[in-house]
Amino acid sequence: MKEIKIGKKIVGGNHPAYFIAEIGLNHNGSLEIAKKLIDVAVLAGCDAVKFQKRNPEKCVPLDQRNKMRETPWGAMTYFEYRYKVEFEKDEFDEIDKYCKEKDIEWFASAWDTDSLKFIDSYNVKAHKVPSAVLTNDELLKLYNDTGKVIILSTGMSTK
Repeated sequence: MKEIKIGKKIVGGNHPAYFIAEIGLNHNGSLEIAKKLIDVAVLAGCDAVKFQKRNPEKCVPLDQRNKMRETPWGAMTYFEYRYKVEFEKDEFDEIDKYCKEKDIEWFASAWDTDSLKFIDSYNVKAHKVPSAVLTNDELLKLYNDTGKVIILSTGMSTK
């Protein structure tokens, strides 16, 4: 069986499982919550934490932008919500620094080319392809071009 290295850990063969804590957007746009979730992942012995990154301008369909949605902050459009939960450079700079301090790898599922280039600029050790973008050939080629380990899920996909 093939083995790969993600950060300092070898995965595959007879090596222990690689545990990833799915933070995703569970931070609700709060860096404080994100740090607490990282702390819990460290305490649980996880190898990495995973976030999500997308550009709402590219990823939110036009017909969905003005749909109202209940959120932790009350009712707002889906487009407003997408911007509220997205971390930008300042937050990811802090996440990168915090994960290094806590000695845990981090990476993110990037939903568009801009987001992938942004996340890759942090020299993450792996990338996670969101299952919802498995038919985006341009994005998949860009993932491949990073030369990083790619974790691909198929949970939201069909033939």
